[in-house]
Amino acid sequence: MAVASRQVSASDYGLIVLLGILLGIPYALTKISQTTIPPLTGVAARVVLAAIALWIVVFTSRIELSALKKYAPLLLLQGMISCAVPYTLIAYGQLTINSALAAILNSSTPVFVCLISFFWTRHEPLNFNRLVGVAAGLAGVVMIAGVNALHGIGNEIFGLAAIIVATVCSAIAAIQGRRLNDIPPALAAAGTLSCGAIALVPFCFVIDAPFHTTPSAGSLTALFVNAIFGTALRSVIYFRLLRTIGSMGTTSAGYLKPAVGVIVGCTLLDESLTWAAMLGLLAVSVGVAAINKKQSSLLRQSVYGTAASAMPRA
Repeated sequence: MAVASRQVSASDYGLIVLLGILLGIPYALTKISQTTIPPLTGVAARVVLAAIALWIVVFTSRIELSALKKYAPLLLLQGMISCAVPYTLIAYGQLTINSALAAILNSSTPVFVCLISFFWTRHEPLNFNRLVGVAAGLAGVVMIAGVNALHGIGNEIFGLAAIIVATVCSAIAAIQGRRLNDIPPALAAAGTLSCGAIALVPFCFVIDAPFHTTPSAGSLTALFVNAIFGTALRSVIYFRLLRTIGSMGTTSAGYLKPAVGVIVGCTLLDESLTWAAMLGLLAVSVGVAAINKKQSSLLRQSVYGTAASAMPRA
């Protein structure tokens, strides 16, 4: 089938930037909440609060719920690989490795999407622009975070492995998530987070004994902000972009996480901008633009059909 092409719209680019900002929020907020809240308890509470917020949106918007029964197995699988597993692994991984290294590793999601597409699913075309974009974006992330951040590699094997596995799960989830394109993004996000919560809450009570903790006001505030903005809103935008620009374009937003940190530091905290950071910002911008320069406008029956046939069924 012939593939028509279109340029990514300005609104799509705006959502990519917003998603990049929201993807960067959980790192700092997780560190704050973990000062008095155990990792798994924090993850479970964050997902539960986000799911409740999204169900309020779904019901007040009067979104049709009839699709839930049909898509329940897919939502359960998506809840595991995009929520329960990676959120938990990142939370525990951040206990042993620094945030800069975690950001670099977790920003490599487009690399894994590219590899999975090339060797397995073939769900999206891998043209020269995209390959250059993936490489440029990853190089930009390393330059922004600082090469010294890579010195932690090998020192904390558990944390390193946890973040890498979480990143691979996120890449698979971005491909798998396109199978939910037929339902509204808010409903897909609410269903996914609810399934993730179902898996997380029992383990939380078994492992962390949450009723024996006394969270501080700062930790609770960080947890709430993380749930509403870093999880609920982020999930809706994520599913919206999966529908319009595909998995590789959506995950390219991850490259913006350290870039946003640099911009905030320079504009609000009066921090200096180094040449390495400037080059990193340029590389990240080039990478995201190259990945999204021309997206396939295939109907779901074609692009998604290829991925659906290659991905394991729930």
